[in-house]
Amino acid sequence: MPAVLEIEGLRKTYKSRRRGTRNALDGFDMRVDAGQVHGFLGPNGSGKTTTLRTLLGLIRPDGGRMVLLGHEVPDALPAVAGQVGAIVESPQFFPHFTARDTLSLLAGAGEVPATRVDEVLELVGLRDRSGERVKTYSLGMKQRLAVASALLKNPKLLILDEPANGLDPGGIREMRTLMRNLAESGMTVVLSSHILGEIQLICDSVTIISLGRRVAFGPVDEVLAQHSSGAVRIRLEAVSDLPVATDVLTQAGIRVTGHPDHLMLAGVDKPASVTRLLAEKNLYVSELAPIAVDLESVFLELTATAPVPGQHRQVDESMKVGGTAQPGPAGGGWGA
Repeated sequence: MPAVLEIEGLRKTYKSRRRGTRNALDGFDMRVDAGQVHGFLGPNGSGKTTTLRTLLGLIRPDGGRMVLLGHEVPDALPAVAGQVGAIVESPQFFPHFTARDTLSLLAGAGEVPATRVDEVLELVGLRDRSGERVKTYSLGMKQRLAVASALLKNPKLLILDEPANGLDPGGIREMRTLMRNLAESGMTVVLSSHILGEIQLICDSVTIISLGRRVAFGPVDEVLAQHSSGAVRIRLEAVSDLPVATDVLTQAGIRVTGHPDHLMLAGVDKPASVTRLLAEKNLYVSELAPIAVDLESVFLELTATAPVPGQHRQVDESMKVGGTAQPGPAGGGWGA
């Protein structure tokens, strides 16, 4: 499957008299294949937003190679910008404009047919409220409007930073469905979010960044499998048999942690062998449940390293982006 986004050895260093030298990106690698929903994860200060800004030409890198849709950037950004929609950090809009006015302004600046405005309003669920002023919108509605602006040119690659921010559970589910539908239509989506449960549900693959370096990459199922602990919870028909079962399993080389009504086993490759081992001693299992690892636990494990004081400080707030195609209302947009 062809890659729509490739990053190799990306580096970005900030220097200041007060804080000295800090590496925001330290040889970072990333690859996103066509037609995927790809999760881009990292704690605050990990270099995630710096990566997106660098990729979009808002920050100049100090080293490395970046390719968007087969073209090296930033040099080839003018050739590919029209095929990329992006929302990075907090979207900004003219508060007294309606949603329809806002999108019509962006569509006109980007030479997009006016009919596309109604299409994207429908996609994000704002068509019925498109005549209301943006200043009356909730944070979640502003996020929907930002996504709509990123979709105006029907891009091949859509980059969204925290699109579910401010959405209620119903809105989050609708956003999840939208992302999947876009991917099924052939669009590639790079999704950054701190709602890890949603990333696990929606994404085909993930990249996790910590302290400017990639610490995990691949299909979600493979990343989870690589960090599975092999933990198993068992319950016996008779709670009084737990001490005997602990002895039997410990003698077999299995690490056991006792609880009042169950046992937790670690490092079990074949859970069925536990049942057989205990049955040979007339100890009968009523429950055997492998403990599945989730993306949140993997994320916390991989990003637990404390950052160096002063390192990865977010850059100036004036760098925030809030649109797509042309510089949007309030000058916060990016795209073509």
